[in-house]
Amino acid sequence: QVQLVESGGGLVQAGASLRLSCAASGRTFRSTAMGWFRQTSVQERKFAVAIRFEDDSTYYTDSVRGRFSISRGNASNTVVLQMNSLKPEDTAVYYCAAVDKYYINYHLPSAYDYWGQGTQVTVSS
Repeated sequence: QVQLVESGGGLVQAGASLRLSCAASGRTFRSTAMGWFRQTSVQERKFAVAIRFEDDSTYYTDSVRGRFSISRGNASNTVVLQMNSLKPEDTAVYYCAAVDKYYINYHLPSAYDYWGQGTQVTVSS
């Protein structure tokens, strides 16, 4: 059983920063990549960022590039998402995702096998 636990969401004003963390656990689980997707009440779940652990390659959707940064956490199977210069349009539920396969399309939700419960990020104007 693989479990992903997210933390760090909250309510901030535009221009502020937030830091999200995600930890994946499971007795024999070793993720090859982890990512963050976000979803609103009017939009389907969309890709935000991902990191491939093989070489620490990172992937960003255009709207967050230069403002968000994903990195490995201190423990294995963990990632940290640093979000700076937040905008109201960043408001969403942020979901952590993990996969233990290679050669996937990191932008697709269907590429990931494991998901967290989501954490709310709200940015007020």
